Amino acid sequence: MAELDLVNRDPNNINDHLKVNFEDVLAEPEGAHSIDCVWSLSYKCFNLWKNICYMLHTLCCGICIAAEWGCEFAYIAFTHIWFITPCFKVLELNCGCCQKLYGMCVHCCLDPCCEACGMLFHAFKKGN
Repeated sequence: MAELDLVNRDPNNINDHLKVNFEDVLAEPEGAHSIDCVWSLSYKCFNLWKNICYMLHTLCCGICIAAEWGCEFAYIAFTHIWFITPCFKVLELNCGCCQKLYGMCVHCCLDPCCEACGMLFHAFKKGN
């Protein structure tokens, strides 16, 4: 198993759409000027509370949710290993037998007709 990367926690960029910056949410139109310290404090407050709320939610719910998803994917693996894959194998075996039987019936019924038509048309020769 690969080691856990604690720096880059989204190496496959699954949640790129969730990367929200202050400038993505709040912006003043050109010409509107608020007090610089208010704008600066708003920026710090936004980032502080975004991070605190995320950490609190992660601490309170993250482990339980991770456990639930672990159980979910374990159940999916269990179902595929013990039910779905064997069902496909049963279908493959049974359909193979049915395919062979169907092929024999088709050959038995159609081959004589096709050979007779072939012999009939073989008798016609292209005129000189």
